[in-house]
Amino acid sequence: MNPNILKLKPYPFERLAQLKQGVTPPVGLNPILLSIGEPKHAPPEFILQAMRDNLEGLAIYPSAKGLPQLRQAIAAWVTRRYGLKSGRMDPERHILPVNGTREGLFAFAQAMVDPNGRSLVLMPNPFYQIYEGATFLSGVEPWYMDTTTNSGFLPDLDAIQERVWQRCQLLYICTPGNPAGAVMDIAYLSRVIELADRYDFIIASDECYAEIYHDESAPPPGLLQACEQLGRHDFRRCMVFHSLSKRSNLPGLRSGFVAGDAEIIDTFLRYRTYHGCAMPVPTQIVSTLAWQDDRHAVTNRALYRQKFQAAMDILRPVLDVEYPAGAFYLWPHTPVDDESFVRGLFATQNVTVLPGSYLSRQTPRGDPGKDRVRISLVAPVAECTEAAHRIRNYVESL
Repeated sequence: MNPNILKLKPYPFERLAQLKQGVTPPVGLNPILLSIGEPKHAPPEFILQAMRDNLEGLAIYPSAKGLPQLRQAIAAWVTRRYGLKSGRMDPERHILPVNGTREGLFAFAQAMVDPNGRSLVLMPNPFYQIYEGATFLSGVEPWYMDTTTNSGFLPDLDAIQERVWQRCQLLYICTPGNPAGAVMDIAYLSRVIELADRYDFIIASDECYAEIYHDESAPPPGLLQACEQLGRHDFRRCMVFHSLSKRSNLPGLRSGFVAGDAEIIDTFLRYRTYHGCAMPVPTQIVSTLAWQDDRHAVTNRALYRQKFQAAMDILRPVLDVEYPAGAFYLWPHTPVDDESFVRGLFATQNVTVLPGSYLSRQTPRGDPGKDRVRISLVAPVAECTEAAHRIRNYVESL
């Protein structure tokens, strides 16, 4: 057995199930699950119909590089979404399809990291657990960059010592962030690129929440957009990961892409050819259609705004909830410790949220997830509104 498997921590939802064991919620209250970031809006009908119409593609072995039309659709979307010059994003050299950002982010570390005994992979804290698992399985150690109120829920790059940067091989960032929804602006992303150049590491930018944001006139910028504005047209050391799961309400499609540095793409493609992770042809066909259409993403954002507004109005008097710049989470402090809060909320209101400490790690600087909870506003508007009322009732009872 690979000994690094023993380093993997129990997944947050496994811990959550254990926390809820032995608790029987009120029979008269329907369960409301706001713990998992799984979109519950209906997928676009044209996508579902396209899947039904293209099932014969299951008879074909897919290519790890993906269909040309899929890569062309992705290149066109990246170009218009991030204001790249026409032709900058080459579908042949800069793009690979992946089976959702989770699979891509995990596989990327296995292909890119040299387990030489001194290497580090840096990641935000709290974080998407795949970053840590991918790091351990690649044979190196994680280094956690705390994200707190004081740093605007972004890693404080200036607080990281030079000796840490010198050991960094791979940096995971997430914008908009999970769980606080903080967005990295162009200046911040440019600083990340400058550090990558100085210390020679690769940036893996998880942008799976990039299409969920509050201000329709100001979409969150991305790493490739920073490259464009810096005149960094080869995207050197820069890789972005995107998905249709949140943008198009298609978490079960397992469809996304990685884009950026052509040399890294070439190496990653070699790995993926052996990895056996080619996206099925029907999935590629419907993904092409999804990336070509932006209207359904606009409609999707409008639904999230309704839920945020309803929840904020109800919860603000009792919790320190803030409207995030992006993503679909609330990240409030709890009046009691986070595990007690989650267990008590489930026991009295049949609402499930996630303890913040299940998404973070204790560091010498503290635990930035402690005594917070992540509330995923993924359920329908009426259900989120009902859940907010129940959460408020519980807080007022403490």
